[in-house]
Amino acid sequence: MKIERPANSRTAKADATRAAILASARIAFAEHGYDGAGLRGIAKGAGVTAMMIGRYFGSKEGLFGEVVTDTMRDAVILTPENLNRPDIARAFAEGLVRVTTQGQTPLDGFLISFRSSGSATAARIARERIAQAHHSTAAAAITGEHGPERAALFLALVAGVQMMRQMLELEPLASGNPEVLADLLTPVIASLIEGS
Repeated sequence: MKIERPANSRTAKADATRAAILASARIAFAEHGYDGAGLRGIAKGAGVTAMMIGRYFGSKEGLFGEVVTDTMRDAVILTPENLNRPDIARAFAEGLVRVTTQGQTPLDGFLISFRSSGSATAARIARERIAQAHHSTAAAAITGEHGPERAALFLALVAGVQMMRQMLELEPLASGNPEVLADLLTPVIASLIEGS
């Protein structure tokens, strides 16, 4: 007979502390970018000391990398459902239009990258993490000649639409009819996916 042991309260506490630091850092980096977010403020938001951040993540760079990875855990456009649809270009177009709808809060991952782009350190970390997650997923779906380049162009298109439609609210993108925007985006995305 197997004896069930109670959950290790020390492990549970460590997991909760780590999660609290990540949540606080995600908010701070999304609001202030890499250079504008301080470890003391992040620690205060998590209810810990700045020394605890070093213990769990090693450094601000380590924490930033984990936050960027955390923002990519739940895909919004490159979802398994969209990747398995026969009309994958339409699925991506609809997902992009939906996520950038006027009044929606921009995704944390986008805000973090956007507000941290002036930092060479943050750009390097974000580039590495995006390559490991989003680019590798897109490249697996986009095969054929120049697949990796076409996958990177797709990601650039996504970021550009997010910035112009959601952050800068460029008209007529910001208030455009979602169906019309998806109709216009579908062949553009299809040309990248299919290489035509």
